[in-house]
Amino acid sequence: MNLYFLLFAFSASVFAADPVPAKPVSNPHAGMSVMSSPAMALTQQGTVLSTINVPMYTYVEVAQGKKTLWLAASSMAAKKGDTIHFDDGMVMNNFYSKSLKRTFPSIIFVNRATVGAGK
Repeated sequence: MNLYFLLFAFSASVFAADPVPAKPVSNPHAGMSVMSSPAMALTQQGTVLSTINVPMYTYVEVAQGKKTLWLAASSMAAKKGDTIHFDDGMVMNNFYSKSLKRTFPSIIFVNRATVGAGK
């Protein structure tokens, strides 16, 4: 009988305890427009060296000074010599593109990119 009493008392205390109130999750971007979101800020720019268009994406080879990098963005019209502005995006190393049947040693998947005329 003591065992049942202890088990009952333990169960009752576990289920009767008030749950720990959840800490409200704050959104650091609350009240900001999409254009002003830090994740969408066009903090990078470069000169378009080449582009490859596939359904839904454009791969863009970009020069930033002496450095060359590849971007993947939503389909866009860009041509050699254009200036491109883009966000920091997400870097993927050794990315294999099934549509191109090609591996990029490093590519940046950007959320947003805009093209302006070159110099």
